[in-house]
Amino acid sequence: MGKEQISKPATPEFKLLPKIINGGIAGIIGVSVVFPLDLVKTRLQNQVVGPDGKKMYKSMLDCFKKTYKAEGYFGMYKGSAVNILLITPEKAIKLAANDTFRHYLSTGAGQVLPLEREMLAGGLAGACQIIVTTPMELLKIQMQDAGRVALAAKEAGKKIPKISAVSLTKELLKKRGILGLYQGTGATALRDVTFSVIYFPLFARLNDLGPKRPDGTSIFWWSFLSGCAAGSTAALAVNPFDVIKTRLQAIKKAPGEPTYNGVVDCIGKTLKNEGFTAFFKGGACRMIVIAPLFGIAQTVYYLGVAEYLLGLK
Repeated sequence: MGKEQISKPATPEFKLLPKIINGGIAGIIGVSVVFPLDLVKTRLQNQVVGPDGKKMYKSMLDCFKKTYKAEGYFGMYKGSAVNILLITPEKAIKLAANDTFRHYLSTGAGQVLPLEREMLAGGLAGACQIIVTTPMELLKIQMQDAGRVALAAKEAGKKIPKISAVSLTKELLKKRGILGLYQGTGATALRDVTFSVIYFPLFARLNDLGPKRPDGTSIFWWSFLSGCAAGSTAALAVNPFDVIKTRLQAIKKAPGEPTYNGVVDCIGKTLKNEGFTAFFKGGACRMIVIAPLFGIAQTVYYLGVAEYLLGLK
């Protein structure tokens, strides 16, 4: 999202297609690489410290070990099918929408986009994506957290039936209609809009600092590093919103875990029961997830894979 993207393209309506394809390809590759880390992040954010101070997972590494031991290699990819299926439109919307809004908010061909307009473009792109992100995240979190809930139930002498993305979707649609798939939309919007407001301007500025190719576009490895740096920074900044979103969307609870009635209730109960530091649970893991995810996404996006596939390069 550097200077080369600010100038108005000769045929914007034609160039939108490769942007969408690039966003989809970038999302699939990125998610496939970092999904086990994302699963660990979800389980760390959802675990609640017991009255005796006992934790199911002591650390990121401990969560990895226990998950692998209990569920095997494929257990680390629970919920990945839903995520990979829906990440294509989600990333396509996010990356292409940001470029589109930057184009229309441009102050003139070749002009650097003012920071406030960059932030507005990013925020609008984040708002656009939640129509796909919310149901995707809801189903993904349920699948990712199923192993932790089942293990906690087993220790409490109870049994939790296995769930699948299909059975969960049917259950939500039956009980609450289509709105059931949009539980936690407010928290998702808080996270995604804020993330995009921070990420896109930061990435654009970092990317502009690096070396360029003869045509003025960024070197792929610099785009990767810029995506990693901007992604990890934005990820840590919005981690409190991500914790709230994760807890609101974790419909299947382990025995004894609290339930929440909206964002404010979740914030209040979390502060009361676990303190302020609870909002940064899984923060390091989330940074590790988001850094390569967006680094890979930006690299694929800027390499112009779709342009090669469509014969435009």
